Amino acid sequence: MATHSLIPAFRTLSSDPTMAAQRLADAGIPVFACVPGGKRPLPGSRGFLDATTKPTLINTWWKRVPTANLAIPTGRASGVVVVDVDVHGVNGFEALRRARAAGLLPVPLALVRTPSGGMHLYYPADPGTGQRSWQVARAGIDFRGDGGYIITPPSRVQVDGIRRAYAVAELHADSQPVDAARLRDFLDPKPPEPPRAYRPVLSSADAVDRIVSWVGTLVEGERNRGLFWAACRLAEHGLTPADTYDVLRDPAQTVGLSEREVAVTVRSAYRTTQPAPINSASSSAPFVRCDPQRASPVGRRLP
Repeated sequence: MATHSLIPAFRTLSSDPTMAAQRLADAGIPVFACVPGGKRPLPGSRGFLDATTKPTLINTWWKRVPTANLAIPTGRASGVVVVDVDVHGVNGFEALRRARAAGLLPVPLALVRTPSGGMHLYYPADPGTGQRSWQVARAGIDFRGDGGYIITPPSRVQVDGIRRAYAVAELHADSQPVDAARLRDFLDPKPPEPPRAYRPVLSSADAVDRIVSWVGTLVEGERNRGLFWAACRLAEHGLTPADTYDVLRDPAQTVGLSEREVAVTVRSAYRTTQPAPINSASSSAPFVRCDPQRASPVGRRLP
């Protein structure tokens, strides 16, 4: 594996910002200037969008502001991404320890100590995968990839009234890309999906009886969703809106739903499954009953 251009650039990095900027630029890593003692791009610049390797432009920036801080864009632009371990509010070192123990953080190209007591871990960007920047504040970890930037040594920022410097602590030539997506999922796992309520299969002759009984067992938190599902299934099996309303009204009221809630839910179900206009007495009233001579749908055999 070829040595990443960041390694020799950081190995011989000058304490002078202008010379350090030129050293990174000579290694093919674009740079830009930030305000002295801070992390914001110089006024009037576009930040990482203006990052360059052109010596004349770099000299112009630092000639105008000799103490300007040095920054590089992260991701494809520079060929490096950075795992930023913060110590403000949440101490990110605990999350860092867990991620390392889980094998999600290879040995970095460079390890930089930050003025606030945090850490920047530089990794080679994965050329075959887009790696966008993200933040997991509750873990105290940020990821700087495409669309981001990082302040680099020898920059200094104000901490407790004192300007402290970023300092290279380790360099490793054999680093591998970090899987940013897996790292984020590990640090900020998605909550498990809530268990789905049991839904009967409409395949037997007593399908309607079974679904009516099931609606009568719904509990708070699943009543409206369960009623909507039941109405959709009855609509798909040929019941009219009025018949569906009649057959679901009593079990739905048993579990705490009002007649109006039943009517609105049934109407919504039929609009979903059968977009054609539905004959109803009004936009909020129960459905008009079917021919009273028709057999009750409760005992009807569904296909």
